[in-house]
Amino acid sequence: MIAQEEKNTSPAPVPISGKDQREIQDIYEKLRTADAKLVGPDGKTQILPSTLYSFLCTILADLKAGHSVTILQSNASLTTVEASKLLGMSRQFLIGLLEKGDLHCHMVGTHRRLYARDVLAYKAKRDAARSKTLDDLAQAEAESGTYDKVPDDCKPG
Repeated sequence: MIAQEEKNTSPAPVPISGKDQREIQDIYEKLRTADAKLVGPDGKTQILPSTLYSFLCTILADLKAGHSVTILQSNASLTTVEASKLLGMSRQFLIGLLEKGDLHCHMVGTHRRLYARDVLAYKAKRDAARSKTLDDLAQAEAESGTYDKVPDDCKPG
């Protein structure tokens, strides 16, 4: 049996007339500049502002990538359990931060509540401080020449 070599040929391009190219360009331009619309199950249409459309596209991309998405109002009131989960710390550690005044809370009856904006601001400040500390450590190790060295206790054998 003789093996035949398959050729990787793509179909020949279809010539497009100048008129068709202009029509395609016009349709593309209309699609690109058209207002985004939300159509309800009853057929009612709402035009979306471009910023909202971009926001929704970002959320959908995150969901498609498997990330979780939470939408919170900045003045939403969180319990200490919710805030501690958002910050990735124990509730008791959070209570300590509240008692030291590192994070603001308000009382609803006998219960502590935190505004989401305060929790997120604390998280951003904490994360920035952590990042700066790591950058400073890496810089110090680079200057001392130990940045790319492997410690003896991590070497195999």
